[in-house]
Amino acid sequence: MRWSQLFIPTLRDDPADAEAVSHKLLVRAGFVRQLMAGVYSLLPLGFRVCQKIEKITREEMNRIGAQEFLLPSIHPADLWQRSGRWEAMGEEMFRLTDRKGADIGLGMTCEEVFASLAAELRSYKQLPQIWYQIQKKYRDEPRPKSGVLRVREFTMKDSYSLDIAPEGLDAAFQRHFEAYRRIFSRCGLETLAVEASSGAMGGSESVEFMIASNAGEDWVVSCAACGYAANVQKARSQVVPVENRPGLDAPEAFATPGVHTIEQLAAFEGGAPAEHQIKTLVVVLDGEVALVLVRGDHSLSEQKLQDATGAAEVRHASDKEIQDSLGASAGSLGAAGVTGRRILADLALRGRSGMLTGANRDGFHLRGVDVERDIPNPEWLDLREAQAGDACPLCDAPIEVHKTIEVGHIFKLGTRYSEMLGALVQDESGKSRPIIMGSYGIGIERTMAAVVERRHDEAGMIWPVSVAPFEVVITVVKPKDAAASDAGGALYDALLAEGIEVRLDDRDERPGVKFNDADLIGIPYRITVGPKGLAEGMVEIVERRGRKSRNVAVEKAAATITEAILEERAFSPGI
Repeated sequence: MRWSQLFIPTLRDDPADAEAVSHKLLVRAGFVRQLMAGVYSLLPLGFRVCQKIEKITREEMNRIGAQEFLLPSIHPADLWQRSGRWEAMGEEMFRLTDRKGADIGLGMTCEEVFASLAAELRSYKQLPQIWYQIQKKYRDEPRPKSGVLRVREFTMKDSYSLDIAPEGLDAAFQRHFEAYRRIFSRCGLETLAVEASSGAMGGSESVEFMIASNAGEDWVVSCAACGYAANVQKARSQVVPVENRPGLDAPEAFATPGVHTIEQLAAFEGGAPAEHQIKTLVVVLDGEVALVLVRGDHSLSEQKLQDATGAAEVRHASDKEIQDSLGASAGSLGAAGVTGRRILADLALRGRSGMLTGANRDGFHLRGVDVERDIPNPEWLDLREAQAGDACPLCDAPIEVHKTIEVGHIFKLGTRYSEMLGALVQDESGKSRPIIMGSYGIGIERTMAAVVERRHDEAGMIWPVSVAPFEVVITVVKPKDAAASDAGGALYDALLAEGIEVRLDDRDERPGVKFNDADLIGIPYRITVGPKGLAEGMVEIVERRGRKSRNVAVEKAAATITEAILEERAFSPGI
C-alpha cells in the first residue's frame, strides 16, 4: 500500500499529558488515540503490531498443546459470588444491572468461567487440558496512566491448565514458563522472571515476567551475583545485623513533646537512630484490630502481611480505632505491655534490646525496651520490605531494587476455583476429586508498549522485524520525478512478490519529513530512492537500529533487503 493512502496521523509534539516514553511515541507516531481516561483506540499501525504479538502468542500456546476458546466479556454476578471474588474485587470491577434487575460484571479475568466449563469434564482420563483465549478485559483502574500501560480496557491472553495431580500442574506451569520466555524473546524483549505474590488470584506460587523500565510501577529486587529475583512485595533479604544498645531492667518512659515520627525521635535529645526504634502500625485484618511491628528504618510490605495472615481484607486503622485500642494517637504507639491484641512482629526485631517505642501516652516514649521480654507473645513473621543493599537471601551479595513493567504473570491456583464451582472428576479409584488449575496471563497492548520502552532513541521507536507494523518503507525523494517514481514502484512490486511487508512513501512532502516519519514510526528498514542516486545506479538502504546506511545497486536492492529481513525473521520462527 502507498503511504498516501494510509491513515497515519503523526504529530510533531508529544502529548501534553504523557510521561512514559511509550505513551509519547505511540500517540505521536499515530498508533493509538485516547477516547477517554484509560480507554484507547488502536489505529491501523498499532493494530498491526498487536496482531503480530497475538500471532506469536498463539503460535507458542499452540506449541504447548493449548486449545483456543472465546468466552463472553459479561459475566453473571452469581459466578463471581460463588468464587468469593464478587466482593473481594471491590470497585475495580465494572458492574451493571440488566433490564431484569440481574447483576452483571465485565470480565477482569476468566478463572470462574473456565472453571464452570471444566465442570463438564467427568474423568481423569480427559486430563490434562490447557485452554486459552485472547480477549478484551475490563478493570476500573482508579488512576489510569502511562498510555496503554495502565488502562481500563485491554486485550489479554489468559490460559488455564487443568490436571488431576500436583505433578501435572507443575509440568503445565513449566511449559507456560518456557512458552512465555519464547513469546517475549520473539517480540524483542528480554524479561526477568521474578517470584511474586498471588494476591486476589490465590494459589501457592506465582511468577511475574518483568521488563526493566522507569515507566513501570512494580519494584523488583534482584541479585546480579546469583540471579535471585522477586517482586518487592514478595522479596526476601538478609538484614545487616545491628548491635544492641545498652538495656534497662524495665522500659522507662520519657517525655517527647511534639515528637510524632521516627525521624523526629532520632533527632530528639535522648532519642535513638531509626534502627534502634520500633515502628508500631495499627491495622485491621478482616475486622480484627492488630499491631504490626517493624524496625524504625524498615517499611512494612502489606502484601507480605496479607499473605502471611491469610486475611482477605487488610487496612490501616482509623484514628478512632487507634485511640480506642491503645489510648493514644499515632506517633506515640507501642506494643510493650499490651495484652488482648494480636501482635505481629517482623523477624528483624527478634533478639533486639535497648529499643525505643511509643508509650501509648501522647507525648511520651519508652526507652530500654527488650522486644522478647517486654512485648507479650508476638507472632514472628517476615513482614519487612527488602531494601537495596540488603544481603541476597541465597548468596549474601548485595541486592538491587529497580522499577519494572509486568508483561506476564503465571499462577498455580490449585483447587480454589474448581472446588467452589464444582469442577470435579473421578480419579482411577472412582473417587470424585477437584481439578487442579493454573492460570497464565499476558497483556497484548502492554507488551507493545514495553517493546517501545526498551527499543527507542531520540528520533522514535525501533521495532524488531517480528512485530513491526511493516518491515520496509521505500522513500521516494521526488515522487514527481518519473525515473524515481518508476524505480520506487518497481522495488515495491519486487518486495511484495517476496512476501515482504513494504510500504511506498509516495507523498509529495520534503525528504526530511518523510525520513523523520519513518524514524518516528520505527520501520526496521528504509530504502531511499532519489534522482541523484539513480543517476549512479544506486539506492540507499538504512537500518533503523543504529541508523547504519549503505548504497546498493538498484538491481540488487530487493534481494539485499529480502535477505536481511528473512535473516531477522529466522530469530523469531513460527510453528
